[in-house]
Amino acid sequence: MPTRHLHVLRHGLADPFGELTEVGERQMELAGRRLAAVPVDTVWHSPLSRAVRSAQVLGAHLPGVRVREAAELIDHVPYLPDPMPAAWVGFFDGYDVAHAAEGERLAAALTTRFARAADVETHDVLITHAFQVAWLVRDALAAPPESWLGLPYGNAALTTIEYRDDRSASLIVYNDMGHLPPELRWTGFGPAARP
Repeated sequence: MPTRHLHVLRHGLADPFGELTEVGERQMELAGRRLAAVPVDTVWHSPLSRAVRSAQVLGAHLPGVRVREAAELIDHVPYLPDPMPAAWVGFFDGYDVAHAAEGERLAAALTTRFARAADVETHDVLITHAFQVAWLVRDALAAPPESWLGLPYGNAALTTIEYRDDRSASLIVYNDMGHLPPELRWTGFGPAARP
């Protein structure tokens, strides 16, 4: 039975303007080295510049592998419960019904395209954003839609999900930063201690 191996990474650290930083480039270089031993078929990336550059850096370690854009990987809010949990109200201030409808449309397109079995054995790498990684993990676990909220995800961290026709999705690795030295882990999060 063919398996689709989906290796999902959040882009490397970006500056406030959305451009990959030197630290982000180093993170993605290390991620590329880690994935060099995997028989990757395609590296897919979000159209946003931080993901585009991340895919270029990572792809340099995967000779002959196609690097392609996928609009479904763009940064968006996939789902918000109504009523919204009080802890998230300030974070999503200004998010309206039109944003919600577009976010749900993009989330459905993301899972329809990538969260499924393939006809042949395949290894796809997705370079995307924290919310999309959390949404794919929530989907793989068949958890309620609001479960994606609060799933932390580090820059250049690796999540691997496997899809087969004969069983539910399997979450193999989540938010793995073993390829990054400690000073490059959890970039972009607050000062709280992290494992």
